[in-house]
Amino acid sequence: MFDLIKKTMLVGVGLAAMTKEKIEELAEELTQKGELSEKEAKELIDELLERSKQAKKDLNKKMEDVVTKVLKKMDVATKKDIARLDRKIKNIK
Repeated sequence: MFDLIKKTMLVGVGLAAMTKEKIEELAEELTQKGELSEKEAKELIDELLERSKQAKKDLNKKMEDVVTKVLKKMDVATKKDIARLDRKIKNIK
């Protein structure tokens, strides 16, 4: 039963958006209903928090990659480009 609940939650919930409070609230609710033991609830909380943290990292990385690709396609100057031009201008003076 524990594995089924865990898998359902992982599939059905936007894990990256889950907060610690929401995860704890959900585990408490399942414990009160008798669907999880105290130990299983703690394991579930720990695992979901870790997966949530990793999902957030993965999402941030993907977003950074997308933004970088879009900016590159738009041919927008980077900080390095601007710094290089700034040095050239200073050397001309």
